[in-house]
Amino acid sequence: METSPSLINWDLAASTAARLAGPGPNLSAAEISAAVESLRRLADASVPHVHHITGLEAARDLRDSQVLVVDRASWSKANTQSFSVMLKPTLEKLLQTRGQNLTQASAAVGGAVTGAQLGSVLAFLSSKVLGQYDPFAALAPGSTSSPAGRLLLVAPNILQVERELNVEPEDFRLWVCLHEQTHRVQFAAAPWLREHMLEQIGRLSGLLMGDMDSLGRRLADAVKSLQERRSDAAPGPGGLLELLRDPEEKATLSHLTAVMSLLEGHANVVMDAVDASIVPTVKTIRQRFNARGKDRGAVEKFIRNLLGLDAKMRQYTDGAKFVRAVVDQVGMEGFNRVWAEAANLPTEEEIHDAGRWILRMGL
Repeated sequence: METSPSLINWDLAASTAARLAGPGPNLSAAEISAAVESLRRLADASVPHVHHITGLEAARDLRDSQVLVVDRASWSKANTQSFSVMLKPTLEKLLQTRGQNLTQASAAVGGAVTGAQLGSVLAFLSSKVLGQYDPFAALAPGSTSSPAGRLLLVAPNILQVERELNVEPEDFRLWVCLHEQTHRVQFAAAPWLREHMLEQIGRLSGLLMGDMDSLGRRLADAVKSLQERRSDAAPGPGGLLELLRDPEEKATLSHLTAVMSLLEGHANVVMDAVDASIVPTVKTIRQRFNARGKDRGAVEKFIRNLLGLDAKMRQYTDGAKFVRAVVDQVGMEGFNRVWAEAANLPTEEEIHDAGRWILRMGL
């Protein structure tokens, strides 16, 4: 029986990324083993701090998701699985509309080209990412991930950055884990959030993927802009925003922008809420890491550039400012209303004016 053609060769994307990405710092087997053990231990140790800072009861029990300490190749492989889940509805729709014009041979060639292009993107990103919570992995066919997802800590990158910054390794690793575990807790506190984000991404990905022939150019342009664009630079052409004409599509893009800002901002607030009693050298770490901060949130920046979110957010204000403003006015318990249901998520306008969200919530 003939199998359906594949528009993206996911295996090739993963193998390309593994081949192109460097291994990271040169470490002995003993050093690697010690680093892995340290990251696992500190990932566990960070959870009570996240619970104390956020007040989210979900932090008490995270057994339905898992923590993995990975190398760059494994991170890339994991992200091909996530992308396959996020893009599945769009790719299936494309096959329905274009399948009659696709032979197995032509689909294989096109899938290989796009897979190789995606692999080069993942290779670049895999050298920048310190950690990532992946809520979508469990939905991939044949996935062995825990039901709610997995937290990936990219050991070679964490070790490389702590050496570059010349900071205390244990302190830096705990500081990173606080941020990443917060993302894990967010999705545990709001179990509806995964499906909600998949639905929103699905609405927009059709436009992104509608022209498979241009996808490679989009991927390349997004990486180039991630490498070169200053945060205050004028946005370049080619963003998804330019394709949006329908008010509903624009509203979906605005909503995703707000959600991404909220999730990243909230994690930053937790990361920065610790003091020297938890991370003794936190002040030094903050100063040195922020000075280096061009690589912070590499995946999030890539998605923004790929989707054209930078064009929409010329006056982009970090979601952390929204979180702090809400907490200052109504406390953490009031802020945590945001995790109750999708209707409580802030709009893009509310991200920039926390008082509007507080008023809408009746707080």
